[in-house]
Amino acid sequence: MSNNPIKALAGQTVIYGMGTIVPRLLNYLLVPLYVRVFAAGVYGQITDLYAWIAFLLALLTYGMETTFFRYTQKENPDKVFNNIVSCIIITTGIFLVLNGFFHKDFAHLIQYEHNTQYVLFLGIIVALDALTAVPFAKLRKNNQAKLFTLIKIANVVLNIGLNLLFLLVIPETALSISDKIFGPQAGLLVWVLISNVLSSFLSLLLLLPQFKGFRFELDKSLIRPMLAYAIPILLINLVGMVNEVADKILIKYLTPVPDSETLVSLGMTSEEYALQQLGIYGANYKLAVLMTIFIQMFRYASEPFFFGKAKDRNAPELYAKVMTYFVAFCLLIFLGVMLYIDVLKYFVGRGGSDYHEGLVIVPIVLIANMFYGIVFNLSIWFKLTDKTFSGTIISIIGATVTLLCLFVLVPKIGYVGAAIAHLGCYTVMMLVSYFWGQRVFPVPYQVGRIAIYLIFAIGLYILSTLFSDYSLAMRLTINTLLILVYLGTVFVAERKNPLKI
Repeated sequence: MSNNPIKALAGQTVIYGMGTIVPRLLNYLLVPLYVRVFAAGVYGQITDLYAWIAFLLALLTYGMETTFFRYTQKENPDKVFNNIVSCIIITTGIFLVLNGFFHKDFAHLIQYEHNTQYVLFLGIIVALDALTAVPFAKLRKNNQAKLFTLIKIANVVLNIGLNLLFLLVIPETALSISDKIFGPQAGLLVWVLISNVLSSFLSLLLLLPQFKGFRFELDKSLIRPMLAYAIPILLINLVGMVNEVADKILIKYLTPVPDSETLVSLGMTSEEYALQQLGIYGANYKLAVLMTIFIQMFRYASEPFFFGKAKDRNAPELYAKVMTYFVAFCLLIFLGVMLYIDVLKYFVGRGGSDYHEGLVIVPIVLIANMFYGIVFNLSIWFKLTDKTFSGTIISIIGATVTLLCLFVLVPKIGYVGAAIAHLGCYTVMMLVSYFWGQRVFPVPYQVGRIAIYLIFAIGLYILSTLFSDYSLAMRLTINTLLILVYLGTVFVAERKNPLKI
């Protein structure tokens, strides 16, 4: 491993990135497929269902990934693995039984009473992903990043292959089968969920070697302190999911709907219009995927890295430098997306597509996601000091801001209000976590330098908008030069800002 810890973290981030960025980019290729195969209202249903999957997965893993990393430092790793997996098997089994008996009631609650099979498949996906969460964490703990990557990629390749098969190669046959089994209302969307079920099952099969030596074990003396550590993490994750997915769940209930005369001219009901708005929001939200991907791959690499460096005398200085590099790279992603938006927008529809009206949310979501990444970096103070309940409080504050903004803004300005809610939430969480953390676990973050990079990047983006009347080729040329200016400036600045450890 490199003697430079920053380079070591960067290397691990790249390797985990292959397991995150490649699958996510491949999945990203499903967006242009979906927006061409499905109407915006149906894509809205996909957005809605996957928001529920994310929320329920956070519930079923209940902070056990982070708990696994923490307690393998203190206890026998095999014993920790056995107890955590045993707990998850029990809770996942209970969830599957409840979902089997009550999926129709839940479907009615979230307005899928005519497609209850969607909820049934949703539950199976969540259960399979919950069972693989800790085995994936075990791969990260053992620095088996390549195997982690291969399994993630295999999952997505199968998922994409099945989507292409059902939606493009044999759509008529797929429709005929779904009509006979689920009824004509199921449509092709059910095959999106079935594809996910099969790919998640493949991940579980490929992770079976990680269960070698596993035995069902429930040691109360170990489970109690682990749950005491995990429950605040669970609350953080659940509240975090409110911040992440509440918009995608609530837009269809809160978005302003035109009058009945306008709806008739559009050929839609109020429910169909609301789902269309959700579909437009969800598709454009995907344009911020590069920022999300980087944060996720950084998270996979940094969590074991931060815990591993916790006992180093100069750890705070190291964490501060990591933050500076992290923000600088996030801003590069921001510029890369926004300065090439004239090309990237075609991923969410052809020219003149209804989806393009939602491009206005992209810069807001990008900055909001970057702030979320900063919040994750800052969270190290309460994780290392075992003050995880402090993180719960911060997350609750963020969720409160999210819900207030959603209920106030979305009825007035539609899905743009949902994007602003994200930005408001993570801005508040970032500020609260920073000032609170500096009192408990001081880290000399380079706040001034980070602020300058942020202002500089946003300034370059604003400058690029002055050339909006130029030809596409000229705009792309100018914007490429602006990105090179940013890169050059950061490179020179950071050469004079070495890691002094």
